[in-house]
Amino acid sequence: MINMKKTLFTTLLVLVTISIHSQEIFGKWESKDLETGTVDSVIEIYKKDGKAYAKIVEIKDETKRAALCTFCKGKNKDQPVLGMEILSGLEKKEDEWSGGTILDPRSGKIYKCYIKLVNTNKLKLRGYIGISLFGKTEYMERLE
Repeated sequence: MINMKKTLFTTLLVLVTISIHSQEIFGKWESKDLETGTVDSVIEIYKKDGKAYAKIVEIKDETKRAALCTFCKGKNKDQPVLGMEILSGLEKKEDEWSGGTILDPRSGKIYKCYIKLVNTNKLKLRGYIGISLFGKTEYMERLE
């Protein structure tokens, strides 16, 4: 009877742990070109000092893999897009991560943003200027 309780407890603990982990924003996500709807890159969202960051870890089109951020300013000017940190400083606030910025390497522009899980494998990313009413929304699918 004691072994059965231990087994049940262990099983429940593992299931809860898996459930909590799958509800995190961290991991690899497929990013789509908003004009064509095709996956053009993979970003990895990771945690550093309690905040969320993301970098481009894969570019699907091999002719664009060596692209530089020619429109960027500051430290990203003429730097490789592949490996570039594009999301920085987001903090957890209730059911979303916000308070940070996102860099669009196609234009070099930096926007305020927030991200939120729609479900376990779908992420909503909203970049905007001023208030979130004026901006663009992208939905990403979890890769791993």
